[in-house]
Amino acid sequence: MSEKKMSSSRKHQLKSLMLSIAKVLLEEEDKEREQERSRYMAENCPPVSMPRTMQELQELCKEINKNIDRIDEERYDLEMKVTKTNKEIEDLKIKVQDLMGKFKKPVLRKVRMSADAMLKALLGSKHTVNMDLRANLKQVKKEVKEEPTEAVGDWRKNIEDKADRKKMFETS
Repeated sequence: MSEKKMSSSRKHQLKSLMLSIAKVLLEEEDKEREQERSRYMAENCPPVSMPRTMQELQELCKEINKNIDRIDEERYDLEMKVTKTNKEIEDLKIKVQDLMGKFKKPVLRKVRMSADAMLKALLGSKHTVNMDLRANLKQVKKEVKEEPTEAVGDWRKNIEDKADRKKMFETS
């Protein structure tokens, strides 16, 4: 299917036509908004007649406070709806960008890999080399030098034990 390109004069003509239609629609929308506003003001904000007595003034204040509370509740509800729809719009924008493919994907985080994992990733699972060096080490036990001591009592050992106890009490 071959698409014919539009000439620049044709593009300009269509663009001006679209802009003129949009201008008319926006003007109509503004008129409707103004009518809606004046109707709402007539319904909810009747002209105020100044009270002459204290009791009438108190009743007027109570009525105004009720209206303020009601309007605050409506404003809060509308604010919550607006934030919810804004979030939905942002989610939809992200989905559209993902579908278009022009969205730059975030950079992956750097991950520490062991040498084994890196070799597996580079060479594939067939060519794995086990580089577990710790498994080949032998466990070495510390040799305790035994001195011939008398069975009855070694005075050096007793002194060391007492010194350890003394250090224990000093540190705490």
